[in-house]
Amino acid sequence: MRAIPVASVALLGAAALSACVPAGAVGSNTFGFTVSPATVAPGGEVTVAVGRTAAGCHGRVTVTSPVFDTVTIPRDESSATARVDRDARRGAVYQVTFACRDKTGTAQLTIAGGGSHHPSDGPWQSKGVHAGEGGTVAGFDLKQIGLGAALVAGAVGTAYHLSRRRSGADSA
Repeated sequence: MRAIPVASVALLGAAALSACVPAGAVGSNTFGFTVSPATVAPGGEVTVAVGRTAAGCHGRVTVTSPVFDTVTIPRDESSATARVDRDARRGAVYQVTFACRDKTGTAQLTIAGGGSHHPSDGPWQSKGVHAGEGGTVAGFDLKQIGLGAALVAGAVGTAYHLSRRRSGADSA
């Protein structure tokens, strides 16, 4: 008899968590088209990739953008690199288009903005990529976070209440 309340709690929890997924995230990137890093300095390199899963693209992929030359990802590979033009406008956001047979997808590429670059007399040294902030800062929306937290709290409270509720025959 404990199976019914446990199943109810599990289904309610799954429903509440699925309600927290933003509508734009469902099916928005079915083929796994990605540009990494999403923000790059002019003259930098990006990796363009495609998901080769069952739902992904299995053929040759052509990648185009106004800020780099056309790149082709061969059918037996999942990524390729592209060098961003040195004269790309700082702070601009460019669209990267992926074409695989009759399927297309897009991703955004942001050109890093900032102060002017003053070259030094010393030798050039690579300092690596500044990573770890993508998505944690951009698109931070307190209303969506509050709504998600309220939905999760409500689902947990309801699940607890339903699991603790007893019928009249059990309490006697």
